[in-house]
Amino acid sequence: GSLVVNYPFDDDEQGIAIYSKSPDDAVFQKLALAYAKENAKMYQGSPCKDMYPTEYFPHGITNGAQWYNVPGGMQDWNYLHTNCFEVTIELGCVKYPKAEELPKYWAQNRRSLLQFMKQV
Repeated sequence: GSLVVNYPFDDDEQGIAIYSKSPDDAVFQKLALAYAKENAKMYQGSPCKDMYPTEYFPHGITNGAQWYNVPGGMQDWNYLHTNCFEVTIELGCVKYPKAEELPKYWAQNRRSLLQFMKQV
């Protein structure tokens, strides 16, 4: 887990972790930023310092391949084959939070979700 919005491409031709710009990179950045800005902890860029001390996402967003390379991922496949603009939203440092923590996640992401829907 982490706390970030990641956007295409998740893969690059070299198979290494470098920025892999899609033709709609500016649109993807705008969508990702619209979500991240409304989540203060995400937007600060270093939300999981205790678990991942060197991880930093400027303004809470990242190009997927720059973070880590995922060949054959669904996000890229949907974009390339169905023209579906998809981002991956990582909601927390803990991959499987306890049920009693879910209201906290809702509170942290409610405004983000509404802002994200407004982008349509």
